[in-house]
Amino acid sequence: MKIRKAEKKDIPRILTLLGQVLQIHAEIRPDIFISGTTKYTSCELEELLKQEDTPIYVAVNEDDLCIGYAFCQLKEQPFSNNMVPFKSLFIDDLCVDRQARGQHIGEGLFEYVKQQAKKLGCYEVTLNVWAGNTSAERFYEKMGMKTKERQMEYIL
Repeated sequence: MKIRKAEKKDIPRILTLLGQVLQIHAEIRPDIFISGTTKYTSCELEELLKQEDTPIYVAVNEDDLCIGYAFCQLKEQPFSNNMVPFKSLFIDDLCVDRQARGQHIGEGLFEYVKQQAKKLGCYEVTLNVWAGNTSAERFYEKMGMKTKERQMEYIL
């Protein structure tokens, strides 16, 4: 397995994997996510690939076929003037093809993101996990992540 920045040729596979992630979320929260859709279109992905502050890293197999990805966003802190300024690399989405899971591809992607964050001068790597996605929670805890804050809701 090799990890590199995503390229235009990776878009069809990325779309397939985006569909897999969406399905997991749609099963957990059908009141929010629409089954059978994806977070981005092909055109939106092409635009994201051009942005320096939204790197997409892909894990590829020996045939250079994308088998996992990590969508990231470089963020500047603070959100208000009472916080120390720092940079953060936010993992917006991380996925490994369901047929390739259990081969440590997710771990490789996560470690690669950490290395890139260090190179970019970031203080931290952050992400969100939907309540109910217990396999993702366990994975990120295994990677050493800890809860920083919690978003709560009251459905009307």
